[in-house]
Parts: sequence; C-alpha cells; structure tokens
Amino acid sequence: MNLTELGLFTGRPQFENFARFKDILPVSRMTAAAQPCPLPAGPAATLPETYALAGEQRATEDFLDQTDTAALLVLQHGAVRHERYRLTGGPTVQWISWSVAKSFVSALVGIALAEGHIRSIDDPIAAYITVEPGSAYDGPSIRHVLQMSSGARWNEDYADTASDVHRLGATMAGVMPLDTFVATMVREAEPGTVCRYNSGDTQALGSLLVKATGRSLTEYMREKLVEPLGFEADSYWLIDGTGMEMAFAGLNLTARDYAKLGELYRNLGRWQGRQIVPEAWATASVRAEAPHLQPGRPILADHPLDLGYGYQWWLPAGEGTANQGEFSAMGIYNQLVFVDSARAVTIVKLSANPAYGTSMDEATNREMENIAVLRAIAAALPPA
Repeated sequence: MNLTELGLFTGRPQFENFARFKDILPVSRMTAAAQPCPLPAGPAATLPETYALAGEQRATEDFLDQTDTAALLVLQHGAVRHERYRLTGGPTVQWISWSVAKSFVSALVGIALAEGHIRSIDDPIAAYITVEPGSAYDGPSIRHVLQMSSGARWNEDYADTASDVHRLGATMAGVMPLDTFVATMVREAEPGTVCRYNSGDTQALGSLLVKATGRSLTEYMREKLVEPLGFEADSYWLIDGTGMEMAFAGLNLTARDYAKLGELYRNLGRWQGRQIVPEAWATASVRAEAPHLQPGRPILADHPLDLGYGYQWWLPAGEGTANQGEFSAMGIYNQLVFVDSARAVTIVKLSANPAYGTSMDEATNREMENIAVLRAIAAALPPA
C-alpha cells in the first residue's frame, strides 16, 4: 500500500490507517530515548461542555465525535490535566503527524544553525541543496522558505487530485524521489512577498538539513530532539524509495511525545533546565515578522486564513509572541499541537476528520473551529 491508495480526501474514514502507518508504509525508525521522560500527572480537569463559535455555543463532545478525535492531551505547567483516547488512538499509538511535522523540522533547522551546519538563514537555500537553474529554490533564502514565502508555484487544494500537494504525495508511490520533486519546482512570485502555504517548502528544508548536517533527518532528530526530550516510545518517519524522509508530513509519534515539542517552545527552547533549541530561535519562530505573514495574509490553496505564520508555526489572530500568545503546529485532518503561553497550556489533538479535504471550506476542514475549541479548553482550566 502507498499514500495514493488510502483514499485521502474522499470522505472515507481514516482513523484505522492513521494509527498504523509504520505497519503499512515504508518508514525509518527512531528508537525511544535511553532515558525516557514521562510527563507528570496534575490534578484531573474536565472539559468545558461548550465552546463559542460564530455567536453560538456548541457542544464540545459533539465536535470531538464529528472530527474523529483519537487523542486529546491537555497539559498545564507541564503536567497532564486531561488525557483521553478514542477509536484507534492510545497512549502507545504512533499517530501520523501530517503537517505538524513541519514544526519539528523548523526546530531542527534552528539547532543546525546554532551548531554551525548552516551559516545564516539569510543564505540562499540553493547554496546547500541541489536545484535546477531558474527553478523555484534557485534564489530564495532559507528564511523565505521557513516562512512559506519562497515564491514557488503551489496548489495545496486537497480536493483537486491534480494539485501540487497530491503530486508531492505521489512521490511516495515511487513516481520520483522527493529531492527531485523539490529541485524542479517552478517559481511564481518574488521570494519574501507572499506567504503561500506550500508543503514543498518544508521538503526543501528537510533536504537542507540532510545536506548541511551530512546525516539523515531520522538520525539528526533522534540525537537532537528524541534523546534530550526523553521520548517515551519509538517513533517513525515515512520515507521515499531513496530513504529520504517525508519532511513535510511524515512523522509518527505518540500524543505525549508530540506534546514535548509544544512544551519545549512554551519554555522558549528549554527542557528541564537544558537549552535544546536556542531561545532566540524559539522566540522568532512564533512571530509574524513581516506584513505578508500577519493574520489574514497567508494563503492556503486559493483563500487567506485568519492565522499568521512564523517559521513553520501557525499564529492565531491577535497573537504571536512566545511569552504571551498562542501558536500551533497544525496538520490536515485536524492534527494540532496548540500552545497558550499565557495560561501555560499545551494541548495535543490527533484526529481523522472524515470530511477533511472533501472541499477547501471551513465547514468541512474546521481549522479555525479546532482553534476555538482548544482555546475554550485552555480558558476553562482551573489553576493547577
């Protein structure tokens, strides 16, 4: 089986597949940390019965049911306040990240920069990766690519089987290597002028990490994140026929291990007293530092979103600073690692929303509604 055979974006239920990608698709493995770091338990908290959306109150449990929520994990001050699993979810289940992987890749770029593998994020990315002359990545800086502002032509319409995102997924069926796909993408706009959500940008960052560090994404992430954060379970990357990781969407972790990235950034790159990601990187990553990155400007498929964008992190409207605001890693089918720094809250939601991608409308994809629900959960938590 490959990704094109799963029937994605057709309305077909996917929760059985999302829990077992390591068994049905080619993967590389990152073994659990030698010294796992379990999350401590805090006082149990119940979820709010309702949340506000468009001037009305809606039932939280109905929303979790409708979006096929498989895991919901709520931390406050680093301790577990609420944890539940449904359908094929479970505390030891490695669930597919989809685009939540993008934020992990960003963290690794920040670490590689600090270690000197990357000289500057204002370097052209073509100084590190192989691209065809005149193609999309022959020109933009690493910063532009981090901010989904490379200028590459891209269509992320999940309902359009001819879209670029579908063609990128088809590389996993052996159509072409991921690196070749990246090297031949087409330029459309001036770099640094338009934030167009583009999974190809993240795949280019994956290639950057491999070329700059001389190691696979699997090896580098295991040393730089899995070990220091004390991942409790083995984790996996989907890979193409050459062994290259599907950097834009192919990570498989447990809910508790996903939460550790949110906690790491909530604490400005520190974990249990150790600086894992440079503080300056953690702070810059969750800021919209240019006008075209402000909420309402980033474009997904053919429409803007009421979210800003940092370095592969989404920024809900009106927010976007690491020590006061909200930020979130987000993936298709409603995967989220959501952080409310002011309330010291991190929430992981792993889902298989069956309607996702059957259109590009909020009514089916429910991106902003997910944010509304997680905001309500964070606001309802009593002090720990």
